[in-house]
Amino acid sequence: MYKSFSIFLTFLLISFTANGLELSGKKIPEIYTSGLTEAFSKAGDNAKELRLTFGKIKDEEVSGLAFLISHMPERDLTSLSSNYLAENIRYAYLARTTFPWSKEIKEELFLNDVIPYASINERRDQWRKDFFKRFSPLVKECKTPGEAAQILNKEMWSMVGVSYHAIKRPKPDQSPYESIKAKYASCSGLSILLINACRSVGIPARFAGTPMWSNNRGNHSWVEVWDGKSWQFTGACEYNPAGLGKAWFAGNAAKAIKDNPKHAIYASSWEKATTHFPLVWDFSIRYVNAINVTERYSGKKINRVFIDILTRPGGKRVAANVEVFHEGRKIAAGKTRDSNNDTNDIFSIKLNNTTEHQIRIATGENKVLIRKFYPSGKVDERIELFIEKDD
Repeated sequence: MYKSFSIFLTFLLISFTANGLELSGKKIPEIYTSGLTEAFSKAGDNAKELRLTFGKIKDEEVSGLAFLISHMPERDLTSLSSNYLAENIRYAYLARTTFPWSKEIKEELFLNDVIPYASINERRDQWRKDFFKRFSPLVKECKTPGEAAQILNKEMWSMVGVSYHAIKRPKPDQSPYESIKAKYASCSGLSILLINACRSVGIPARFAGTPMWSNNRGNHSWVEVWDGKSWQFTGACEYNPAGLGKAWFAGNAAKAIKDNPKHAIYASSWEKATTHFPLVWDFSIRYVNAINVTERYSGKKINRVFIDILTRPGGKRVAANVEVFHEGRKIAAGKTRDSNNDTNDIFSIKLNNTTEHQIRIATGENKVLIRKFYPSGKVDERIELFIEKDD
């Protein structure tokens, strides 16, 4: 009885004129009339607060706010304030008018992948104004959203003081300020931070990941960025000078399975979708909309040999510059990872020969260690080599 009356009252408080729906004197595009009416009914006592937001924004910002509220999850409809939403909208549109790439992106990308204040189920921090002021100077000379995203991923982490750690981070789904306070974040927390940094300067960005790699070596999260022409992936806090679309997890992603919810790859969407993002820390959460994007990753399959350098059997991972030789010829070079990197982020190379190989390991003492190994030829083989105390 009370709920029905509340819904009826909400309906009455919305002004319908001959020209359509109006809120706080703002004309609402007809496309959002149904979505807003439903959203207000779900908001309950907070519906009044949501309606007040329209009186705090400019006419040209109405579509953005109407889209945002129409697709908000119920947890936000019942709790977020008009001041929170108005500031989020104002600074999203300020970024759109400030940066050339944001002016050029299609409206649908701006609405779905710039305006939203959240990516998944993280705490709702009021980050938009702060991040706009922090990160605008970094990207002011950039010409494209892809270039700007690369600069952010290279420079922002020292500014916010956050790095990856699988154990020291308090929880996987940290909000931006939770990660900044903790100084550590998981791949998910880092992704949320980078997405918000991108959105704060008008770059379309979204949360991507898989519940489980097809080889059952755990889940992973990363960021997709609109580079001006297409969606490109990048690891958060994993700047790659080779550009977007280059990351250590590309080989694993190529083996994702579209029709298997456990092994598929998803990208978040603010707009309501038929698919939800499977969050491994809480599978009961179903309000995070998603798109199955597996086909964009599952191209040519790559079989690799993964090489980890450890202090000793069962010891810590060691970061070192390495070179791989076969029959006296250098066939690969790179850097192994230490324990501050994702456990699935392992130096890898493509090897077809199963005879003896040598790896030269440069330590921090101007010393080069040489270890031999013999690939078995198995798919995605992992080899552990050790730096013993007596070396």
